[in-house]
Amino acid sequence: MIEPTHSFTIRIGLRMDLLEDIFTAMRVESALYARLEARAPWGIDFAHQASARFGIVAHGGCLLAGAGLERPLPLTAGDLFIVSGGQRFCLMDAPGTETPPCETVFAGRRDGVIRFGGDGAETGIVSGRFVFDAAAGAPLTALLPPVLHLRLDAERARLLQAALEMIARENAAPTLGSPLVVQKLVDVLLIEALRIHCLSGRGDGWLGALADRRLAPLLHAIHADLAAPWTLETMAARAGMSRSAFARHFRARVGDTPLNHLTGWRIHRAQGLLRHSRLTLGEVAARVGYDSDAAFQRAFKRLCGMPPGEYRRLKT
Repeated sequence: MIEPTHSFTIRIGLRMDLLEDIFTAMRVESALYARLEARAPWGIDFAHQASARFGIVAHGGCLLAGAGLERPLPLTAGDLFIVSGGQRFCLMDAPGTETPPCETVFAGRRDGVIRFGGDGAETGIVSGRFVFDAAAGAPLTALLPPVLHLRLDAERARLLQAALEMIARENAAPTLGSPLVVQKLVDVLLIEALRIHCLSGRGDGWLGALADRRLAPLLHAIHADLAAPWTLETMAARAGMSRSAFARHFRARVGDTPLNHLTGWRIHRAQGLLRHSRLTLGEVAARVGYDSDAAFQRAFKRLCGMPPGEYRRLKT
């Protein structure tokens, strides 16, 4: 098993968009990529998972239960699922099937292919797990549902399944450059899944607002230049709306006021600079749009519960 830890570094053109900036700052530990080949009756219990789990159903079908779902979720070939870290869930061929712990099913399997179950209909799932850096990924992971379920078209399903199979092969037989290959393939998988989720318009908060034709350009502009002197008036003008209409629409779509949203992103960016740079507190404040140390200190302490200097000492 390979468990590399990497920082995302993705560049698409010259413009950094909102998702790209988050992925660039995030760190992901990737591990345990495998292909599950299960024959009915079969089940598997993923209990007490600190890491998020994901998979694509290659063929056949199954049920996903737990993770806060009111009823089991049917999955068929081409379905992609991501279950957030900390969520207990089960995969099974049918309701009532016994679900032994994943540790028992995976025990002693080192070839990247996990075959188990009975002698009935077969289901294939290419699966894996990953862990987000809690601080860097917070604005994204806080908005993801406990179970993200995406129905892929045939072409996307084929390409992402191939990416997962390549990850499984790299982990089963590591060779020169394997950690880097795994990292890039995980990048592709997660970014594609989140892009589909965003463009569907079903996401919550700013994630869902990226599909809003009036708010998406503004959100990208704010994120690209957090240090700009943004006001309610300048944001409304950028969205092409009156101030009052913009404030109502933003709050209804994002779930927060425009200025609170701006402050949250500024402090999140400041956290990353405090953890990973040697900039002075004054330089960090200026980078994220505060023209005085005092204003930056107040905003940071209000959102983080401690002054930025103390945060840096604890996190570095």
